[in-house]
Amino acid sequence: METDRRFYPYIVVGCGGVGSAAVYWLSRRAGSDVLGLEQFELGHSNGGSQDHSRIIRLAYHDDRYTKITPDTFKAWKEVEEESGIKLVYMTGGVQFAKRNEMGEVIDKYAKAMDANNIKYDRMKGSALRKRFPQFEIDDSYEAVYQPEAGLVDAAMANAVHIQLARGRGARVIDNCPVKGVERAKNGKITVHTAKGTFQCNRLVVAPGAWINHVLGSVGVHIPIYVTQEQVTYFATPNVKDFTKERYPIWIYHSPKYDFYGLPIHGNSGSKIGIDAGGPVVTAETRTYEPDKIREQNCIEHLKKTIPKSLGPLMYTKTCLYTMPPDRHFVIDTCAKTGFDDVIICCGAGHVYKFACLVGKILTEMAVDGKTQYDISRFNLDREALTNPNWNPVLFMGTGGKVPTPSTKNTSSKL
Repeated sequence: METDRRFYPYIVVGCGGVGSAAVYWLSRRAGSDVLGLEQFELGHSNGGSQDHSRIIRLAYHDDRYTKITPDTFKAWKEVEEESGIKLVYMTGGVQFAKRNEMGEVIDKYAKAMDANNIKYDRMKGSALRKRFPQFEIDDSYEAVYQPEAGLVDAAMANAVHIQLARGRGARVIDNCPVKGVERAKNGKITVHTAKGTFQCNRLVVAPGAWINHVLGSVGVHIPIYVTQEQVTYFATPNVKDFTKERYPIWIYHSPKYDFYGLPIHGNSGSKIGIDAGGPVVTAETRTYEPDKIREQNCIEHLKKTIPKSLGPLMYTKTCLYTMPPDRHFVIDTCAKTGFDDVIICCGAGHVYKFACLVGKILTEMAVDGKTQYDISRFNLDREALTNPNWNPVLFMGTGGKVPTPSTKNTSSKL
């Protein structure tokens, strides 16, 4: 019987955004030889890969991402074509800031896009307002607009990945936490879980905030900051102005926070969040309770820049970011401890837009032993992960938000 099967050539730990994508892409290569393990129920809200919408964009502050952003759109397109379900909605994207406060960040985004021949429009605030009247700003602001941006339906995409993989024979077990990993006498990898022991040839580890729970048993530890983040939805009365057809995704850079916003999708509210603005927690100590101060910060920002998006507060939803000190991905093997057959991914709190492509990358690493994509700067032995004195920078493309050293999560359990 299938339920008695204990050996799968490929096992994936974690079935959120990246993990579900890895299960999907592995199933395209290996069919029923794939097992996905999820510690909670599928589609849960305990981690960082849920909710209705996530930003996707070509505009990025660093060329290690801009060189792969075109391919992430292609990966999502393949899943859409196979499933017949729309997952990516193009709205265009805006990055903006006060010129005298964070104008250099706009310069950085423009430079990274120039380096990769990504077309964009650069403009003053009044020109942005003319294009999108929702932004009630003047020429003290500067912006870049990039048309190839929008949102991914995260919850739908995770479910579609799993359903298509199961259609190819892959097995996915939820409510099945991993207890430990070890090398078997036969050279295979043994995975101990709450539902018994499994073995594999290649193990993909993508469990978000729980990554060190798994890696500790193979002698690897990634220094990470786990933070409790949140998004807030407002029941704007100006519904039509904030639909996907009229309102772009946006990111606003300020000295204290990076705010971001998305059009209506999945419910009737406009959406806003603060990137990496939350307290350092652990997966066990996070509270799920919204932070009223950050809610108010979002309201004050919208009053100044996009006031018509406001309305009664519908709800605020929390999630977790899992970030290395330099806020860059970790995509590598555990070869340094003798486990080159254990492949890991930490998404640094901004991976979802890349999730489908990263699942493909992890699949190539598992099946082929290498990937066609340049992941050389996402390595485990970079200084940010090996130097205990590395100064953490957790804002995307800026600087500023740094947890105090006493709150950094260095526990071997996380």
